[in-house]
Amino acid sequence: GFHCLVDVFRRKAIYKSEIIAQDISRATAGNYCKELSAMLNFAVRTEYIPRNPMKQIGGIKSAELETPEKKVRYYTAEEFKEYIAAAKAAADERGNLIDHAYYIFFMVAFYTGMRKGEINALKWSDIDGNVIHVRRSITQKLRGDDRETPPKNQSSIRDIQIPTPLMNALKEHRSRQESESGFTTDWRVCGGQSCLRDTSIEKRNESFAKAAGLPHRTIHEFRHSHASLLANNGINIQEIARRLGHSKVEITWNTYSHLYPKEEERALEILNIIV
Repeated sequence: GFHCLVDVFRRKAIYKSEIIAQDISRATAGNYCKELSAMLNFAVRTEYIPRNPMKQIGGIKSAELETPEKKVRYYTAEEFKEYIAAAKAAADERGNLIDHAYYIFFMVAFYTGMRKGEINALKWSDIDGNVIHVRRSITQKLRGDDRETPPKNQSSIRDIQIPTPLMNALKEHRSRQESESGFTTDWRVCGGQSCLRDTSIEKRNESFAKAAGLPHRTIHEFRHSHASLLANNGINIQEIARRLGHSKVEITWNTYSHLYPKEEERALEILNIIV
């Protein structure tokens, strides 16, 4: 009894510390603890241990999962110019439609902050003038059995204004696709009649970064690049959250708040004029 409880208590403390050491979300960490607590409650009911040591140790608090400085990796505007120039050069060298599709994929990723599945699912019918209507996402399965679903959450159903560099690239790319037999507005913007494959996109990503002499950034980190560029230029955090399709602005703030320009001096100037 007592020795068993002490051993379980010790193991629970070790288990908790191991969870905290991992790079996981609070929700995931909480689920781990709930599962362990459920097993311990069963042990109490079967009289294997007298009480659940979870109550003494407690769950995992948000502060315990916070790291002093969570590094967000992204491309700066200048780095992206070098990256996309390498992607465009590769597409022009090969000259075929599919190679230009990879170039367009990363243009869309950087200039809109859309998720990978949202970009893969994007159809020409989702583009109205200078606005992208994000209404669908693609989850890729093995053997090409792709599944189209609505975006991640209700906030992910959104309209994103298209900046001029991306608009020009999209117009040029659409002209290429329209020259193909059977073109309709139901074609995917990146891929045409079918989606680009995730593994192929990542391979091209690595090759473009290498050709540009830049560090590799994952496809998801193009979302960071989009948000970081806006944050570094003082764009309202709510607008960034809207463009990214975050369900809560706190998600955006917790990730990118450290990138905002410090405005202590500007704040003081504003307060000094009040008499």
